[in-house]
Amino acid sequence: MKSAESQGRYEIMLSLQNILNGLGAAAAPCHRDIYKAARSCLTDRSMAVRCAAAKCLLELQNEAIFMWSTDLDSVATLCFKSFEGSNYDVRISVSKLLGTILAKATISKHPGTAASRQSIRRVSLEEVLELLGTGFLRGSSGFLRASGDMLKGTSSVSRDVRVGVTQAYVVFVSTLGGAWLEKNFAAFLSHVLSLVSQSHPKATQNQIDAVCCRRCVSFILRTTIGGLGEKAQLAAVKDIFQAIWKLKKVMDTAASQHMLVCALQELGNLIYSLGTTVAPLLQDSSTGLLDSILSVIPHPSISVRLAAAWCLHCIAMALPSYLTPLLDRCLERLTGLKSSPEAVTGFSFAVAALLGAVKHCPLGIPHGKGKIIMTLAEDLLCSAAQNSRLSAPRTQAGWLLIAALMTLGPAVVSHHLARVLLLWKCVFPASPKDLETEKSRGDSFTWQVTLEGRAGALCAIKSFVSHCGDLLTEEVTQRLLPPLPCAVDLLTQLSSILKTYGSPLKTPSVVYRQRLYELLVLLPPETYEGNICAIIKELAADLTAPDTQVAASTFLLPPLCHQDDLLILSPLLQETDHRFIEEQLLLGNSIACGSLEYDPYSVYEKDIEGDSVPKPLPPALSVIGSAAKLFGVVCAHVGVTQRLLILEQLLDRIKHTKGARQQVVQLHVVSSVSSFLKYVAGSKGCLGPEEMKRFALTLVTGALESPNALLRCAAAEAWARLAQVVDDGAFTAGLAQVSFDKLKSARDVVTRTGYSLALASLHRYLGGISSSQHLNSCVGILYTLAQDSTSPDVQTWALHSLSLIIDSAGPLYYVHVEPTLSLIIMLLLNVPPTHAEVHQSLGRCLNALITTLGPELQGNSTSISTLRTSCLLGCAVMQDNPDCLVQAQAISCLQQLHMFAPQHVNLSSLVSCLCVNLCSPYLLLRRAVLACLRQLVQREAAEVSEYAVMLAKDSREELTSDANIREVGLEGALLILLDKETDDKLCHDIKETLNYMLTSMAVEKLSLWLKLCKDVLAASADFTALTCVDTMQEEEGDKGDDASVLTTRHDEKSHPFTNPQWATRVFAAECVCRIINQCENANSAHFDIALAQEMKKRDSRSDFLVLHLADLIRMAFMAATDHNDHLRLSGLEMLLVVIRRFATVPEPEFPGHVILEQYQANVGAALRPAFTSETPPHVTAKACQVCSAWIASGVVSDLNDLRRVHQLLVSSLTKIQAGKEAPSHLYNESASTMEILAVLKAWAEVYIIAVQSHKNHRQPLKTTTCLEDSIRYGSCSSDGLLDLVYTDLGTLSRLWLAALQDFALLTLPSEFASQLPAEGGAFYTAETSENAKLHYYNSWALILHATALWLTSTGFVVADPDEGASNLSRPVTPTSMCQGSSSGATIKSPEDVYTDRFHLILGISVEFLCSLRSDATMESITACLHALQALLDVPWPRSKIGSDQDLGIELLNVLHRVILTRESPSIQLASLEVVRQIICAAQEHVKEKRRSAEVDDGAAEKETLPEFGEGKDTGGLVPGKSLVFATLELCVCILVRQLPELNPKLTGSPGVKATKPQMLSEDGSRLVSAALVILSELPAVCSPEGSISILPTILYLTIGVLRETAVKLPGGQLSSTVAASLQALKGILSSPMAQAEKSHSAWTDLLRSALTTILDFWDPVDETHQELDEVSLLTAITVFILSTSPEVTTIPCLQKRCIDKFKATLEIKDPMVQIKTYQLLHSIFQYPNPAVSYPYIYSLASCIVEKLQEIDKRKPENIAELQIFQEGIKVLETLVTVAEEHHRSQLVTCLLPILISFLLDENALGSATSIMRSLHDFALQSLMQIGPQYSSVFKSLVASSPALKARLEAAIKGNQQSVKVKIPTSKYTKSPGKNSSIQLKTNFL
Repeated sequence: MKSAESQGRYEIMLSLQNILNGLGAAAAPCHRDIYKAARSCLTDRSMAVRCAAAKCLLELQNEAIFMWSTDLDSVATLCFKSFEGSNYDVRISVSKLLGTILAKATISKHPGTAASRQSIRRVSLEEVLELLGTGFLRGSSGFLRASGDMLKGTSSVSRDVRVGVTQAYVVFVSTLGGAWLEKNFAAFLSHVLSLVSQSHPKATQNQIDAVCCRRCVSFILRTTIGGLGEKAQLAAVKDIFQAIWKLKKVMDTAASQHMLVCALQELGNLIYSLGTTVAPLLQDSSTGLLDSILSVIPHPSISVRLAAAWCLHCIAMALPSYLTPLLDRCLERLTGLKSSPEAVTGFSFAVAALLGAVKHCPLGIPHGKGKIIMTLAEDLLCSAAQNSRLSAPRTQAGWLLIAALMTLGPAVVSHHLARVLLLWKCVFPASPKDLETEKSRGDSFTWQVTLEGRAGALCAIKSFVSHCGDLLTEEVTQRLLPPLPCAVDLLTQLSSILKTYGSPLKTPSVVYRQRLYELLVLLPPETYEGNICAIIKELAADLTAPDTQVAASTFLLPPLCHQDDLLILSPLLQETDHRFIEEQLLLGNSIACGSLEYDPYSVYEKDIEGDSVPKPLPPALSVIGSAAKLFGVVCAHVGVTQRLLILEQLLDRIKHTKGARQQVVQLHVVSSVSSFLKYVAGSKGCLGPEEMKRFALTLVTGALESPNALLRCAAAEAWARLAQVVDDGAFTAGLAQVSFDKLKSARDVVTRTGYSLALASLHRYLGGISSSQHLNSCVGILYTLAQDSTSPDVQTWALHSLSLIIDSAGPLYYVHVEPTLSLIIMLLLNVPPTHAEVHQSLGRCLNALITTLGPELQGNSTSISTLRTSCLLGCAVMQDNPDCLVQAQAISCLQQLHMFAPQHVNLSSLVSCLCVNLCSPYLLLRRAVLACLRQLVQREAAEVSEYAVMLAKDSREELTSDANIREVGLEGALLILLDKETDDKLCHDIKETLNYMLTSMAVEKLSLWLKLCKDVLAASADFTALTCVDTMQEEEGDKGDDASVLTTRHDEKSHPFTNPQWATRVFAAECVCRIINQCENANSAHFDIALAQEMKKRDSRSDFLVLHLADLIRMAFMAATDHNDHLRLSGLEMLLVVIRRFATVPEPEFPGHVILEQYQANVGAALRPAFTSETPPHVTAKACQVCSAWIASGVVSDLNDLRRVHQLLVSSLTKIQAGKEAPSHLYNESASTMEILAVLKAWAEVYIIAVQSHKNHRQPLKTTTCLEDSIRYGSCSSDGLLDLVYTDLGTLSRLWLAALQDFALLTLPSEFASQLPAEGGAFYTAETSENAKLHYYNSWALILHATALWLTSTGFVVADPDEGASNLSRPVTPTSMCQGSSSGATIKSPEDVYTDRFHLILGISVEFLCSLRSDATMESITACLHALQALLDVPWPRSKIGSDQDLGIELLNVLHRVILTRESPSIQLASLEVVRQIICAAQEHVKEKRRSAEVDDGAAEKETLPEFGEGKDTGGLVPGKSLVFATLELCVCILVRQLPELNPKLTGSPGVKATKPQMLSEDGSRLVSAALVILSELPAVCSPEGSISILPTILYLTIGVLRETAVKLPGGQLSSTVAASLQALKGILSSPMAQAEKSHSAWTDLLRSALTTILDFWDPVDETHQELDEVSLLTAITVFILSTSPEVTTIPCLQKRCIDKFKATLEIKDPMVQIKTYQLLHSIFQYPNPAVSYPYIYSLASCIVEKLQEIDKRKPENIAELQIFQEGIKVLETLVTVAEEHHRSQLVTCLLPILISFLLDENALGSATSIMRSLHDFALQSLMQIGPQYSSVFKSLVASSPALKARLEAAIKGNQQSVKVKIPTSKYTKSPGKNSSIQLKTNFL
């Protein structure tokens, strides 16, 4: 080992680690030797060897006790040494070693054998922490050396040691576990805080060190406390608070400042992560937490003031209800303590921080606060000059408040804009002359204050521009501009002012510059065109200033590099869990990390990375960043000559500076030119003349050869942008040639790496590589570089470049795939694993190759399978690499392979690899694992889950320390991980993965998922809530279970989830809702308890949701009663879903009841807390929704039980009656709007349901059948529910109307804004109208429906019922209009009130329906249509619509549009119902006018009566002006959409090609039927002439429907559409217009044509319509015969065809057809007019008699024949009654023998079949009826035929005995035939 080079030492260490692992305790004799060997390696110059040594020692300490007892100190010192000059991997490995050993030492219970040896000492916690503290404070130097250095005052601990020790602290705590930390937290906290106390001045000797140490301490606290459960975190809040309280006592000194900062920041973070769970702690007055924080605010140290302000910001974000009270208290103190500079700055910071929290709190703050803050800010600015001690703090505070106020957004700022702009104008001198006088007059102090004020003003305007973009109108921009030239002038003067007044102005001037640059970046360049040259000169000077010593490449360049290229640089740039502390190593020792005190104005901005404290960099650094950014914009907008000049200057500057300074200037210049190129590329600008290209090229090539790797990266990106901007093939080729030449000639690492990346980036923005020749050259050169084993750096960059080339070449690369693959495999096997960065680049190449091959990887050819095997081999090699990032690459390559060729990836090994790395310490590896898992479970969730569990069971030890897959499965492991994880991207991936798993597996693994969710929810921090349910009606077993949950919580082993965070519990609650939705799409047994129990009996493995209802309710209850508001909302949502899904599930054991009824108490108890006074409005609003759903669901039928929940709604109604005047000072006014509307909406829903159930209940009473609903609602409930609402209906109706009026005003277009009431509406204030709109949109529809129902039940009733109808249709007379004028026209007549209400409802509906937004919900549309239906249900509104034709047409057009744009059948049916009502209204209006005309004009002048109805005297209907035309359009739209064949254009006019008739879906049939009903009503709206013009259309459509849907159905039934079309036909034919004298003849002609059309259906031209149902057609003919005037059907040609049809049908063999034909003839024969009926009788009677005689001969065999016979007899009986007297005897003679022949004597009666018996009964009964009627004929016939007489007598005798019994049966047998005929009659005849 002594002679081995680093690679050998590395391998030896790893081998020793494995040997130790294998031997265990047996290796004891060599422990010391191994320890010595590893010690030397732990400080090796090769980082990989250090890592290996740390791993070896970690293995050794398992057995070697001396390491954590006697040698503890030396091990610790060794580790500290190892941290020096270390890299990230070493710090991770060594900190793990150090942390583990110290944890071992702390808890070691030494085994008995060792106890005898006295050498072992117990180590106390204090000693261990002291040891770590020494490392943190003094580093690796021994005590003596350190003290010597301290005397000299030189020593400073290097940052990497400090960061390493910080990580060791974290490992130490996490090894000991959460329970240990809970116990020892107070001691740990005081130790960690003491690291930054004044007693260790070295740690905080200057600000840079102090900031870095504070970061480390914050990281230790954040990471250790962050991993605890909520309960422990709440305890930690108390401990930290105690610490703050103690520190606060020593407030006078600055001694404790850094400790306070750390404690306050951690307190803020903790409270923020706990959310509203903290509420009880803050409410507890004994702790006085808020008072203490407020009392820290005026601390002498600015960092503490800012930290306290930030802490308040976190409290306000976590507990929105504290936002306004805190704001008030801070404003009050700020006003009260104006004379203390610390208080002024401290409380202004606090107010600003609180204002920054407002945009994260949806409920906001009261609108009036903006005014108070604005006034205070003005006051501070105006009073700044009064006292020189206070002028700077007041100026800063004033502008800070204004800047923070801007974050509240346009709605608030618009009211104060004028004052802000005035202040902005006054803060700068008006002209350059004034600036000169200022310069000559001021002194150092006044300039300090002036610059502070102007920087503040610039910041306020910047805040305005970025937060209130909507207010930046032309006019406002014009008012913003005047001070800008002056601000720029001052910028140019700054250097001379600095010279005059020296260093005190240095910082203020830098800050001023930075603020101005930041503002200019945001403004459009046109606004400062006049000053652009001055600005660019200043920028150039700034970027190359002689005093910039700091090379801050790490913060300037990363945004200018391409994300992909950053991967090849130091891993510090990549995201890690330790980013927060590792950042300080990036910046180098001379630069501070970001911290709040460098820029107090950032206290109100949200931090870019998550929710931690904002970390602005020092002004000297950030000004360079802003300058570089602004340079990019300005340089693109100056003239070309100016641009050339500036670039030339910059290049000169770089040439003329030397050494380190040159690097700094080069860095600044390159970053600004890069941002210029990026800006030009983005704005599609051009670069300028040739010279520009030359300068840019010189600059970039210079940077490509810089020793700084980051700069090379940025230069490569600039190189690509340059090619993009010039966009010229020759130029690009030239750039490529430059790279080739350099790469061929250069031998140094820097040039080779820089140019290889430049070559690869060249085509990045040019759409990829298109020339194969160029590609070949690139690949050739990069292959060579990639094999240069002397320099791993060159290999890394070359391979990375190769991966970029593969990506940009796309399919062109195909020819190079094989050689590249073999190169990759060779390098993977040859490059030593110590060069992890080379392996990472190889991984990227492999990934790019797999993407290039794509789906072809599935192929089976030999070449493809070879490639595939190579890819898999490469992945396998990378998976075995010790470096975690290489493993991450392997996983993402396998993920790609799985996407393209899933069957070739071994899923089980991949899943095992993923599970092992689920809890890796490397963030990027965890991300790769989850990205891969997320993809796998989309396709194969079940397999992945099974493999994970199998693997966990097979592996001997636990897979991973944190994720317990064996017990809770992969799903549970992911949930545990979600709870612990802090990275947003990772959490998002975990949630997505779980969602995919849930979607595909929740139904199969129902119990598992529900148990997981229940465990997470039940592990809540607060269990007091569980006991408050007064009656948890569950079995004893469950109660036991409840208790066990309470007890097992303390035993961590049995419960996988210990106090999960609230966010995890919210996710679990959302999962439950998703599971319910999944079950809904699965088996119906999930929602049917009887079926579920039965299926469970059959197969015990099957599982159904309904069996878990008790758990669902309990989970919802637990969530809904938690302290956390987010969780309460989720719980209420879950409760809502459960109620909606299970409301109708019946309870099999108690018929008539539903299963949810037993959970009433739970539901009530879950809702009650949401209605307490301190509950935030959005929770109450959600609870109202649940209340109304519960009442409306009809679960509870007993009113007394309902009262509990009803009472909650009543209480909230009382609360909101105060309207917007209600004293709600905590939130924005729009929050109370939300609550009021939620309550009104809930009541509306209850009222609608009450009215509906009342209707449903009344209807069944008429038809005496009982619907299921009425059973459910119970007789008391339907009226009872109405009674419940009735008591509050007066109040409600008033509030509903007010809400609708508000909504109507708010939906007005913006041009009517001036007409809106200045003070707002009933429930919103004018200032918050924008926010309120959303709440109105959510609730108006149901309120509208309820209001319409209320109005129809009360509102439109006029006092005198007799006159009502006629009165209302008359217009209001002028006299009645003017009655109120004398009294100031305040009193409206009832008529006017009704009209207003009517128009309000109509207006809102039409406005909504005519422009349906895509996000309009089904609920809103349906509610709106139902409201219109309710409105038109009563006469008065109908008369309004009837008398105003334009209104009717408008409505119809709107409904037409709804039907066209919404496919839902329920919406279309509701629309059609409204159309029908409009037509009825028009009919009523026409009738009324005709009636009144007749009454007024008398009968004498009948000839001159004007024509009423549409079409007047001409019959013309004008589209757009005609109600009838609009209706026809709408009906045609419906009919043609259902039956496209009705459209003659479609089916080839003029003759319609016939198709088979079809059955429509149920919805389709309902729509068609509804449209036909409307069509049949139309003639009544027209004048006679008008009716003639629409009749052909109506007939065509009606008969068309008949033709298209006349399908033969079994049993001779008619399809519902046919029935509807026949009904419509009947309506049309019997229309009075057919008889009106003006239209009679035309109608007759048209009806004859229609009849001909129907007759033609029988003899089709092309033989296709054979399938038409004869019964339907015959019925249609019968309708014509019976419903029209005789002259239509009695013309011989038509009559003959009709008779032929009947004859033909009688011949059809189908018995059903015959029965129907007899029934139809029956009705024709009865027709009173002989002209119609006789021809049929003459032609068909003989046929019927023959048919009957035929049956008579062969006796009926079945029921059908029996029915035919019975119907035939009925027809003959009818004939007898219709016939003239002298023909009757002949008919009776025909009839009697047939009847008598069916009689049986008593012997035969016994043996007869049931059919013969029924026939016998029927014949006997008929004879009994006919005999008495025509006794003479009867007697003579019986006398003339003795055989008949004997038969008759025998039958009567035989019948005598059984007649009593028989009569009922005979009635029964007759019924089938009878029923069907009755049905037909009621339908149409």
